[in-house]
Amino acid sequence: MNRFLLKLLIFFLFITNQSIAEENIMILKLKDGDVKIELFPDVAPNHVKRIKELADAGKYNNVVFHRVIDGFMAQTGDVKFGNSETTDFDMSRAGMGGSDFPDLKQEFSSLPHDRGTLSMARSSDPDSANSQFFICFKPAPFLDRQYTVFGKVIEGMENVDKIKRGDESNNGSVSNPDKIISFKSL
Repeated sequence: MNRFLLKLLIFFLFITNQSIAEENIMILKLKDGDVKIELFPDVAPNHVKRIKELADAGKYNNVVFHRVIDGFMAQTGDVKFGNSETTDFDMSRAGMGGSDFPDLKQEFSSLPHDRGTLSMARSSDPDSANSQFFICFKPAPFLDRQYTVFGKVIEGMENVDKIKRGDESNNGSVSNPDKIISFKSL
């Protein structure tokens, strides 16, 4: 009887652990393929909650990568001015907007900005992150402990590498940019 209960407990823990893990996985669909992302709710709970809320409501669908700097990062997430399918879309203002939600207080951590790291974009105010985020192409240690890391690419980084780059002389501004096709929980 005790062996049966032990096996049942192990099975329950496995299933529970699996569902918790899947709860923190998202799929970012790009023109060149899917990108699987693991979120870090234990590190940045409020930022993860915001990303999931906006993504699961479809707010990131059709949002452009408005700032992409080769060897650094690809920035997206302006759900106000960066959604190429809405009447508010304005490429000249993409990167200046956010969501209808209030800005978030920083949740800086010791997690490094490595290749594939997802981190929140913000203004000079550490508590100004809202909906915009970026994905690092290469390690960017100068950002560590200054921007909120909330996730990491675990599959499909080669698709992120294919995002159209911007004009280096214009801070990575992209003409005719690539966009998020969809972003949703697994």
